[in-house]
Amino acid sequence: MKRFEELITRRGREAASLLERTCVSEARTIQLLAEAFVKSVRSGGKILVLGNGGSAADAQHFAAEMVNRFLMERRPLPAIALTTDTSILTSISNDYSFDLVFSRQVEALGREGDVLLAISTSGSSPNVLKAIERANALSMTTAGMTGADCGKMAPLCDLCLSVPDTSTPRIQEVHHLILHLICEIVEIQIFSHGT
Repeated sequence: MKRFEELITRRGREAASLLERTCVSEARTIQLLAEAFVKSVRSGGKILVLGNGGSAADAQHFAAEMVNRFLMERRPLPAIALTTDTSILTSISNDYSFDLVFSRQVEALGREGDVLLAISTSGSSPNVLKAIERANALSMTTAGMTGADCGKMAPLCDLCLSVPDTSTPRIQEVHHLILHLICEIVEIQIFSHGT
């Protein structure tokens, strides 16, 4: 049993260090992302969230926190994870291409004033990039969360948060914390009186 203690301790230190570095280097971007969501919701807009694999799970988790609650008892906020409807996902993939699985949903559901949050550790997933391009064409605010090299995502986004690492598990761990920070800031800004 002792043979994994060093691994566990090392991974914990790596994650803690990366979390701290990202919160310091990206604090302004995190605040701007939260403010974009607040602005959209206050003006009657909604948040569309997407990603593949673990990032799809993060998208669903974030949408759940917005629609249900995070820390405050409050009214629901409009957020939709574009990763959850298997009939839509499989019909688009079958009839067209997996590359279009998110962009067709953005075209159907997105409007000017809405925000698209695209989560991709590589920043280069074709279906994510096509969704951002479609959102830009609809004059939506586009926000991205990615890893160190940003891939092709950053130039397409109005706001893009980059975790300074190339390890997918570490990037996803930081994304998870950042999404929680955004939820907390959004709740404070919308529902705390005097802010």
